[in-house]
Amino acid sequence: MSCWALIPIKAPGLGKTRLATALDPDEREALVEAMFRHVLDVTRSSRRIKRVCVLGPPRANLGSGILRIDDAGPDLNGAISSALAAITAAGPDRIVIVPADLPGLTTEDLDRLATLPDNTMGIAPDRHRTGTNALSLPLPAGAWLPFAFGENSFSNHCNEAVNLSLTVETILSCGLEKDIDDPLDLADAVRLLRRVFIAGTNRRPRAQGRIRPA
Repeated sequence: MSCWALIPIKAPGLGKTRLATALDPDEREALVEAMFRHVLDVTRSSRRIKRVCVLGPPRANLGSGILRIDDAGPDLNGAISSALAAITAAGPDRIVIVPADLPGLTTEDLDRLATLPDNTMGIAPDRHRTGTNALSLPLPAGAWLPFAFGENSFSNHCNEAVNLSLTVETILSCGLEKDIDDPLDLADAVRLLRRVFIAGTNRRPRAQGRIRPA
């Protein structure tokens, strides 16, 4: 089986605006970049992932073997659909879609997503069990899934998969459920925050006093 991974990421300066009360723009961008690099490194380290694709504008130092796909819009769901059409044409048997803001992601998480049975969609909900933090889709059948990232995406994706006669397997893990959207989520990124702001730049984010390891 050939499984690819797709990592969507916004242009520099556009990500994680809901963290503005805790981090200034430079701090937010440094955290976004650190999380993206973590997800990219973990994905490249998975022996089950044959190729890694990044969906978004050009970024420096992606490394060899990474396929970058331009964001064709008009929104995240449309961009993923467009990218998936191109990826499907290349012939992989499965695609794992994983966001760039999972600071606890592990290779075990990705290996589990990549090795599901045929005709099965794997879905990893967020900590609230309402959003979608990863999808694993069999190809070409999964390419027809109407993507619904946004409010209530977990239930919407499950319903759409059933409409396509796909079996749905819910995958729960700390590494997959803990994305970083709001200031209260920053506790789950404390390791990266320390590396970026203390070890790297000797700067301390304004939220540091409220951040504790989960």
